[in-house]
Amino acid sequence: MAQVSFIELCRKLVGNAHVISDPAKMVPYITDYRRRFTGKALAVISPGNTREVADIVKLCKLQKIPVVPQGGNTGLVLGSVPDTSGKAVVLSLRRLKRIREIDVANNTMTVEAGCILDDVRKAALDADRLFPLSLASSGSCTIGGNLAANAGGTAVLRYGTARELCLGLEVVTPDGDIWNGLYKLRKNNTGYDLRDLFVGSEGTLGVITAAVLKLFPRPKTQQTAFVALRTPDDALRFLTIAQKFAGFALTTFELMSRYSLELVTKHFPHLLPPLPLDKPYFVLLELCESEPEEQTAARFEKLLQYAIEEDIICDAALAQTLAQSRSMWSLRENISAAQAKEGRNVKHDIAVPTSLFAEFIETTDRLLQHYFPGCRMVTFGHLGDGSLHYNVGAPERVPDDEFLLRQNDINRIVYDSVSRMHGAISAEHGLGALKHGENAGYKSEVEIRMMQQIKKALDPGNLMNPGKVLP
Repeated sequence: MAQVSFIELCRKLVGNAHVISDPAKMVPYITDYRRRFTGKALAVISPGNTREVADIVKLCKLQKIPVVPQGGNTGLVLGSVPDTSGKAVVLSLRRLKRIREIDVANNTMTVEAGCILDDVRKAALDADRLFPLSLASSGSCTIGGNLAANAGGTAVLRYGTARELCLGLEVVTPDGDIWNGLYKLRKNNTGYDLRDLFVGSEGTLGVITAAVLKLFPRPKTQQTAFVALRTPDDALRFLTIAQKFAGFALTTFELMSRYSLELVTKHFPHLLPPLPLDKPYFVLLELCESEPEEQTAARFEKLLQYAIEEDIICDAALAQTLAQSRSMWSLRENISAAQAKEGRNVKHDIAVPTSLFAEFIETTDRLLQHYFPGCRMVTFGHLGDGSLHYNVGAPERVPDDEFLLRQNDINRIVYDSVSRMHGAISAEHGLGALKHGENAGYKSEVEIRMMQQIKKALDPGNLMNPGKVLP
C-alpha cells in the first residue's frame, strides 16, 4: 500500500500523465543507451519545473526512495539507469527544456537541464553567438546530462569541457532544497566553488535543473582538413606544428585509425573518404577564425604544405565547400555507429597526457596483440586534449560473446597502461555503475575517502543515484 500511496502522491505533484508505473512503458527509461542492461524502477517521474523536481526529491527523502536523475539517457557507463532492485524512481528532466535567457552583451545563456544540446547550439547561432560543446549525440543528449558527466567532445582543445563552459548552476539538493547559483560572473571568489562540485558528479550529489552557459563570438570562417599519416607519434608532431601555425584558431584535432574509418565505409558506403585509406592513421583538424576566409585558407595551406615537406604527414585534403567539410565530419561522427553495426566490443574512454599519447597507443596495442592476437583496434579521439576512445574488437572468426569473456583481462591491460602514464580511466563518459569499482583501484585511499566524505555530507541517506561513481 505504501508503494501505491507514494506513486499517487507523485501524480498529485506533477500530474497523472507525467508518472509512468507500467513496466512496459518504462523500458526506454530503464534501458541503457547501448541496450546491454535493463534495470527496474518503481516509476518514471517527469517534473515540469524546478519546484516540482524539489517536491519529488523531498518526498523521496521522506520515504527513503532512491532517485536516479536522467537527461537524454545517452550515457555509456550505466550512470542514468536504475539497478535491478526496483526500489528507485527515474527522475526524467526532459520536460525542463526552456531557454530562460540569452544575454548577448554578457555572452551567456541560461537554460534548463532538459534542453537538447542541438537546440542550445541553434539558439546561440540565432543570437549570432557560438556554444561550442559538440558531441556525436548532440541531437538527443541534454545539457543537464552533459554537465553531470562533464562532457568533452571535439572542441575541448580550444574551448574546454562542459565544466569550463558553465558559469552557474541551479541544483535541487538531496534534501529537496533549491540552490540558485545561476551566477553570470567570470569572477566570483565568495566561497567554495559549488558549481564545480556538482559538474561531473553524475547526479550523486544533487539534481542539476538549470545552468548559465558561456557563449562566444560566432566564427566568420571555418576550414576543415583530412590528413593521412603513419604513426601516432607523427600525429603528435603534427599537432605541435598546427598549434604553432594556427594558435587559438585550431579548434579540433581528431585522431582516427584506418580500421575505424574502414568500418565507417563498410557500414555507411555512401560516406566516401577524401583520401585513400592506405595509411595507418588519419587526422581531422579544423580552424575557426574571425579573419577573412582567404586569409584562414592561406594559413591552413601553408601549414599542410610545411608538414608534407617535413615528411610528418603523407597527404592532405582541404575542404573547399561546407558540404565537403560536413562529409569529413560524417566519417568521424559515425565511427561509433559503424562499430556497433560490426559487433560488440570492449570500450575504453581514457585520458593520458598529450605528450604520452603516442607511447600509450603503441605500447598498449603491442600488449593487447601479445595476449589477444588478431584483436582489432578501433582507436579514435581527441588528441589535442589527450583523451581517446580506445576500443578492442574480437579477432576475425572469433565470436563476440567468446571474446567478451576476456573483458576483465583486456581492461586490466588497458587501465594498467593508463595508470603507468598517470592518466585516467574515464575521460568524458563518467564512471556510472560500470567503472566505479575499477576506478577505486587506481585512485589513492585519500582521494576516495575525501569523495566519500563529500557524498556523506550532502547525501547521508545515499538516495541520489546510488551505486554510481563511488564504490
